[in-house]
Amino acid sequence: MSIPPNPNPNPNPEQLAAEQLAAAFETTFGDRPEGIWAAPGRVNLIGEHTDYNDGFVLPFAIDRTAMVAIRRRSGNTARLISSYGQPELVSVDLGTLSAGTMNGWTAYPLGVVWVLRQMGIETGGFDLYLHSTVPSGAGLSSSAAIECAVATAFNELGAGGLSLNELVLVGQRAENEVVGAPTGILDQSASLLSTAGHAVFLDCREQSSKLVPLDLAANGLLILVIDTKVTHAHATGGYAARRASCELGAEVLGVAALRDVAASELNEAAGLLDPETFRRVRHIVSENQRVLDTVALLDDAGPGAIGELLTASHASMRDDFEISCPELDLAVETALNHGALGARMTGGGFGGSAIALIPAAAEAGVRAAVESSFAGAGFTAPDIFTVSPAAGAHRVP
Repeated sequence: MSIPPNPNPNPNPEQLAAEQLAAAFETTFGDRPEGIWAAPGRVNLIGEHTDYNDGFVLPFAIDRTAMVAIRRRSGNTARLISSYGQPELVSVDLGTLSAGTMNGWTAYPLGVVWVLRQMGIETGGFDLYLHSTVPSGAGLSSSAAIECAVATAFNELGAGGLSLNELVLVGQRAENEVVGAPTGILDQSASLLSTAGHAVFLDCREQSSKLVPLDLAANGLLILVIDTKVTHAHATGGYAARRASCELGAEVLGVAALRDVAASELNEAAGLLDPETFRRVRHIVSENQRVLDTVALLDDAGPGAIGELLTASHASMRDDFEISCPELDLAVETALNHGALGARMTGGGFGGSAIALIPAAAEAGVRAAVESSFAGAGFTAPDIFTVSPAAGAHRVP
């Protein structure tokens, strides 16, 4: 179902999208929504697969969002529809929800509703219309954006009183128990805790966070996202296998999590672990240090100083964690060869997107070079766009 044109000639982009969504909601359900809530996707600047190892991550919310229009209704039935992918109306008896009964795109909003109901926060019946501009399968956390928008909405509508950190755990539980993806808290934390112009430094063990300045424009820089169009799914084997390797490494080394392994202990670890498990451990240990180094540089020297750390992160994911793919490697290599200060794949891996930190003046050249290199390799043409550090989940005024 398409989103109709907006009658307001001078809205800001978010208001425009919200008014269009409200009109589509009314056309579908016969009434205006009670409200509209938005939550952003995210780019992980650095710190990959460290979250479920009790480590450090540094994501930021992007200016692409999942937006939900919701109206409560009598009874115990939920009706859901989205503007993309599968525009059919889905009707669900909320009394029949269980962790094993939800699938497709509705598993994300319904998974959140199920978790909230498990916590004693009743939603009642409702109508929901979803519109998202976060690319699916691109490593930009489209699923967490949906979860966080829905969690924020029903926390308000149901007077749940949950804190942002508690909402993070609601989204994570929906992802783990309903969707079946063994993810940590990185994605939901970025979507809920971010503010414009900043990244979120997250200690995943303590679930504490700190905003770190990431003023790209003031430094003449851009972050270019290169969506390779190689889709991935965290609920399938590669991601789970990496997590299992990390758990095995921690068990053999006698620590609660790989967060507790210091770089100085890697030589000893090499003698205790099989070669593959050691490589997985080495990535986590070195990646945690790169996150800490990146935060220090952003605080002291600004974003122009972090390029080498981004590139080193990609090499570690490619060689030690083995979660890259030819398209991601080509995107990174091409960007670096045409002026990028640093580049890396972002997200869980096995496809998705790469990011490149580039001088604004180099944007056209990097875009053209990546497009040409993909065409020359016979790869699907990538989607290339810039992102800015944006605000976290909120109700649209």
